[in-house]
Amino acid sequence: MKDVIVSYGEIMGRFSPDNNRRFRQTMPGNLNVTFAGAESSVVVSLQLLGCQTRYVTALPKHSIADACEDSVRRFGVDTSYILRTDKGRLGLYFMETGANQRPSQVIYDRADSSVSLTPGDSYDWKNIFADAKWFHISGITQAISREAAEASILAARHAKDAGVTVSCDLNFRKKLWNWEAGTNSRDLAEKTMRRLLKYVDVVIGNEEDAHDVLGIQAGDTDVEAGDLDINRYPDVARQIQQQFSHVSHVAITLRESISANHNNWGAMLYTCKDGSAHFAPMDGDGYKPYEIRNIVDRLGGGDSFSAGLIYGLSGEFKDSPGDALEFAVASSCLCHSIEGDFNYSSYEEVTALKNGSTTGRVKR
Repeated sequence: MKDVIVSYGEIMGRFSPDNNRRFRQTMPGNLNVTFAGAESSVVVSLQLLGCQTRYVTALPKHSIADACEDSVRRFGVDTSYILRTDKGRLGLYFMETGANQRPSQVIYDRADSSVSLTPGDSYDWKNIFADAKWFHISGITQAISREAAEASILAARHAKDAGVTVSCDLNFRKKLWNWEAGTNSRDLAEKTMRRLLKYVDVVIGNEEDAHDVLGIQAGDTDVEAGDLDINRYPDVARQIQQQFSHVSHVAITLRESISANHNNWGAMLYTCKDGSAHFAPMDGDGYKPYEIRNIVDRLGGGDSFSAGLIYGLSGEFKDSPGDALEFAVASSCLCHSIEGDFNYSSYEEVTALKNGSTTGRVKR
């Protein structure tokens, strides 16, 4: 039976100061170290929701990489297809958590990581997808190197050949798209991602991703202004469908950034077959986003949304896109309350929020 959800991408060490401190306040001194990456966060969230998952990447051969692999495997994720190589290093990133009007800052240190140097044909894609029903990837992996981009496209092609549903979070990261001299980051992202999207069934992104990767914009919406005109987003999805006619669903997350601590959060899911657009969360007949006024950590929020959507569309809510979207948005909302990239939220907790339990009362 094909029931495994697979993801492929880079996992890194994450270094962060405590208590919203800045690096210049903390260093020299102690930093918290965890492990995270977009695709690993997705499968960990799915495993915690009760799914069978598999994570594919490449890591160097040393004890820190052992700890990195352990950080995913301990949840029950299958890591047996992770390659351990003599080439490359463990990628790192440094996260300074913002507060109020000061935004968070991310510093990448990912050049020459093992996954960025490992050719796509090094992975055993045939067996990786033999029992799989879904494959998830993000645009971040394509951004880190030409080798990783080609491996991603090869993986997606093998997934489609195996009859696996493929989802992709566009996830544009301007700082990373620099592996082709003479090509700017947006142009490189667009020409690479268009090759990948030929194999993608479910496209996930936000308004910035749609513009930066595909040149599609939600009218005059200004994401920095903290106010979104949601009526424009079905047209964004239709434009994606027109360019990639095989796509079955387009999901667009709707984040209104009031400050670093206060975001309004929701999403739209467009079903290409019938042209229907669902929004969540809803209040009666209208869209009413979650008001997240005390964000603990917003990194991983998009990945927890992807995980929730994959959970819904691949199983329980596969015939109810509105319910799948509500589940995904609730899952992601909870992730904003948890430190670190992994969403330590259970199916029961997500379902309670989806069904209207929003007060945060103590459960006794």
